[in-house]
Amino acid sequence: MSRAFTRESDGAELDELPETRRQSAQNLVTAEGLRLIESALLRLEAELTAARAAGERATVARVERDLRYWRQRRATATVVPLAPATDVVRFGHCVCLQTGAGELLRYRIVGEDESDPRRGLLSYVSPFAEALLGCRLGDFVRLRDADAEIVEIS
Repeated sequence: MSRAFTRESDGAELDELPETRRQSAQNLVTAEGLRLIESALLRLEAELTAARAAGERATVARVERDLRYWRQRRATATVVPLAPATDVVRFGHCVCLQTGAGELLRYRIVGEDESDPRRGLLSYVSPFAEALLGCRLGDFVRLRDADAEIVEIS
């Protein structure tokens, strides 16, 4: 292959990392979600200090990008106080569903950055969380291929 169309890396490509995707316009968080953001910032600031000391340009570029993201998320975070448990599903509530097969499933509706569906933490902008919000105890929601009943809200 001809070397006529290649160039040596000068490291400039490190300055061109794509920004981390911004989520929805509203950044609603639980108190735990705000703590997660603060924790991420502390971890990244320590990582940045270490990367600068070690002269690791690629790591510095990545961490600076991540810090921009998390600083923006902290700046726009609106902590939603947990509403007292009622018979209506709201942000921050845990919802227990019972399937027709008798299986009990528990989900908590949280902010985007703290969502982890495998652990039952659903982002409030996810389609399933949106379907749950505003539902009442005893309502049925579509889950997978069947309906499930809301049996507890806490």
